[in-house]
Amino acid sequence: MRLATITNWAYGATVALTLAAGTTMLLAASAEQNERAAVARRYALDRATATVEDEVVASSEAARQFVISGDAADLLNYQRGIATLRPVEARTLHIQDAGASPDELRSLQQALRWADALQAQQRQAVEAHRSGDETSARRILFAPEYERELDRSRAAVERFQYRLDQRTQDELRAAERTARLWRTTSEIMLGATGLLFLFVLFFVFRRRVLHPVVKLSDVVSRLAAQDYDAEPYVYDQVDEIGDMAQALRVFRENGIERQRLERERDADRLIRDLLSRMTQRLQSCDTVAELTQVVRGFAPQVMPHLAGRLYLLDHSRNVMVEGCSWLEPVHSAAEFTPLACWGLRRGSPHRPSPESFDVPCGHVCAPSAAESLCLPLTGQHGSLGLLYFEGRVTGTGGEPNDHYLQMLAENIGLALDNLRLRDALRALAMADPLTTLANRRQLDEVLTRELADAEQLGTSVCCAMIDVDRFKHFNDEHGHEAGDEVLRMVGKTLKDAVRDANLVFRYGGEEFLMLLPGMEAEAGVARAEELRKAIADLRVQHEGKDLGPVTVSIGFACAPLHTDWQTLVQTADAALLRAKRAGRNRVITAVTRASKRATGSR
Repeated sequence: MRLATITNWAYGATVALTLAAGTTMLLAASAEQNERAAVARRYALDRATATVEDEVVASSEAARQFVISGDAADLLNYQRGIATLRPVEARTLHIQDAGASPDELRSLQQALRWADALQAQQRQAVEAHRSGDETSARRILFAPEYERELDRSRAAVERFQYRLDQRTQDELRAAERTARLWRTTSEIMLGATGLLFLFVLFFVFRRRVLHPVVKLSDVVSRLAAQDYDAEPYVYDQVDEIGDMAQALRVFRENGIERQRLERERDADRLIRDLLSRMTQRLQSCDTVAELTQVVRGFAPQVMPHLAGRLYLLDHSRNVMVEGCSWLEPVHSAAEFTPLACWGLRRGSPHRPSPESFDVPCGHVCAPSAAESLCLPLTGQHGSLGLLYFEGRVTGTGGEPNDHYLQMLAENIGLALDNLRLRDALRALAMADPLTTLANRRQLDEVLTRELADAEQLGTSVCCAMIDVDRFKHFNDEHGHEAGDEVLRMVGKTLKDAVRDANLVFRYGGEEFLMLLPGMEAEAGVARAEELRKAIADLRVQHEGKDLGPVTVSIGFACAPLHTDWQTLVQTADAALLRAKRAGRNRVITAVTRASKRATGSR
């Protein structure tokens, strides 16, 4: 017999008991409501009759006070009380509304009328006192007859309050007894219903539930603690316990699946957080070295089961050069041409796999080509590099997520493109487009750095200020394009004359500046003379026409021999002005500090 059949029999018996218990509970609730109503009525009557006794003696007390003190304020108080005194029926109306019976109300009204009857004697006493007969006034209000009438009023009020208290007390006791009776009855009915339920439950537990439930309880506890290694109890009976065992099996399977999904979600959140932080670091990099350091640190965290390399395109040689690597890749060459990678050729990811055969890349050693992945990094102006991955021989396993790999490649490519664009813009901002020499902006940075280093190390820095002679006349005679060609040739000559081309600057117009750090004054003057001769030997042609000789004037200064560190350029410029005034096509050296001091003393 199924458990439902057994419990159905008990259901019919419990329905009747439940209905009876419900009825008795409703009656008990009604009795309790009556009890609360009785309490509320008694409270209202107590409040309504609280001031009755004070009203009986109020006028007598005010009159006696005036007779004793003779104070006008007491007289005014008595007169106000008499003026505001309402009829007896109006003064007892709120007591009637509070629930006083007609007999009780009549006895109270009689007491108030007796008290009001004393007002004539009170007025007589007040008038006697006002006319100066204080003895008569006191004799009237303190006479034994007056006291008896006042006591009779008080006694009537006390009898009224006693009757009222007795009646409300009896009503309250009756309501309490009725409520207690129905509460006891409802408790008995509920107890009987509970006993019946306990009997049925004991029978069911003893015969069909106790044993399998004990078996399942441990499984339920472990599953509640999310311990999904617990195996559900095998119960073959086709009843509710069997349904419960089946539900536990389904719950366990769903829990295992939910744990798997939660692990995947946590891993996904972790990888997305890593990608987000990597992107922030990449966008903050100022050099390619910093970028490769960021990639080397984050790539193995994002893809711990894949080793890899970041290749950067060397435009000068048109080859892919390894920028960094992680987790020790072994199957790809450190340097190769772009044509050796099918991913770079096609501009899309290339992944040969055992399930889907494809042509292996030339830079990957066989037979590992089938386990490689090439992700080209492209920017606005073409290819920037390559992101290469391969499966690790040892270490953690797992299938690579194409979405994360694509995000990784896009973020690195975007950072590379931004870095290259930033470097190109910086180079354009720091270089003169005509001569390709560094401009005044870069001069300020280089000069500050070189002077600071020389001052710290105690070495010298020489400066040669170079100006093309009669350049305006040359432009007027041959044209501006010919003048630009002269400036280009002079700039090339100056650049070829030094080891570091970053120390030669176009100062402005036809003026150039050359820094010679660490060189003594004599050697610097000799180098400046060599430059002057080399430029004088130039033969510049434009549109097949020989433009004639080109000469320059050079002003030379050396710090700290000739001037302070901060005024080196100004001192060389002053020497250049002297060279132009002396006839041009010559090198003039700045005057030393000792000579200046000697000249000044004379």
